[in-house]
Amino acid sequence: MAGSGCCRCCRAWSLFGIYGLTLITVLAASLPAALPDRDTTQRRAWAGIAAGLALLAVLGGWGAWRLAGAVDEPVPGVRLRLVQAAIDQRLKWAPGERVQNFQSHLALSAAPPADPAAPPPNVVIWPETAVPFFIEDDARVRQAMASVTPSGGLLITGAPRTTVGEDGERRYYNGMVAVDGSGAAVASYDKFHLVPFGEYMPLRQWLPVGAIAGNGAEFSAGPGPRTLHLAGSAAGLPPFSPLICYESIFPGAVVDTADRPQWLLNLTNDAWYGRTAGPHQHFVINQVRAVEEGLPLVRVANTGISGVVDAYGRVQQLLGLGERGFIDTTLPNAPSGVTAYARMGDWIFGIGLLGCFLAALASRYDR
Repeated sequence: MAGSGCCRCCRAWSLFGIYGLTLITVLAASLPAALPDRDTTQRRAWAGIAAGLALLAVLGGWGAWRLAGAVDEPVPGVRLRLVQAAIDQRLKWAPGERVQNFQSHLALSAAPPADPAAPPPNVVIWPETAVPFFIEDDARVRQAMASVTPSGGLLITGAPRTTVGEDGERRYYNGMVAVDGSGAAVASYDKFHLVPFGEYMPLRQWLPVGAIAGNGAEFSAGPGPRTLHLAGSAAGLPPFSPLICYESIFPGAVVDTADRPQWLLNLTNDAWYGRTAGPHQHFVINQVRAVEEGLPLVRVANTGISGVVDAYGRVQQLLGLGERGFIDTTLPNAPSGVTAYARMGDWIFGIGLLGCFLAALASRYDR
């Protein structure tokens, strides 16, 4: 399924980011307040309205120009399979269901391609905590994963991780692990933006209760953001920025600027939200991150919505909420260059907000 996913003006995310475009939206919505009344001159009022409408027209034109130069070529030699097992949250961690849930992911990964004429996938991707075991400590689990890993390729999955620190304390992480065809764990990543009250308890010395998502245990934060380089094991897979769950909602905090990736990978579990607006909102937020950074984004969710978004915010593939299945897809190429937002971040928004404040002060003193 392909589609534009957002309007031309919304490509301004690559200029101003979500905060900057929100500011422009508020300004546009405020234009009726500038209509002439007995306390204002008609020239000033209509000049303000014309300026606001001109800004929207310029943004629309710029968005059309940006889409006209869009890159539609996929990364050569890379074929992904995104697995969405649609496991109910009530069953996800149930002791009697964990093995069955794991086997569901194995079965979907081993299924024949939907299009027999298309090249087979060489990278299989599972969602957040798809494996309910400590992969790196369990050779049997890794071998089971290796059995559905494409030859010369990788299986990337969300899974809990545990390590013992230099202080002797055992720590737990909401992680991502990549396994190759031999069953070796070749790379890992630990979520760094943890959910307050869900994955850790703020002010724990005053709130002696455990985190919700960890069944009372707390997760530790990993270093991030990071860029993973796995090309040697996955037939030319470009370096990517892993994002687990809601790490993708933070503008300006999804890539390592010192080691810029070529695409974004979001593993998540929206089963917590059921069939509500939440998963739809989260998918659109991921579209925004793709446009802001000018990078393709792949999203793999337990119960949906999974899909592929190119660097211009266009949805290339989609597996809907609650659907069980998989997507076999190419990976969109990242365009050359860096977006204005990726270079400047929210400084553009800050300058715009300051400009509005100064304009309001000047208008007040003129009166």
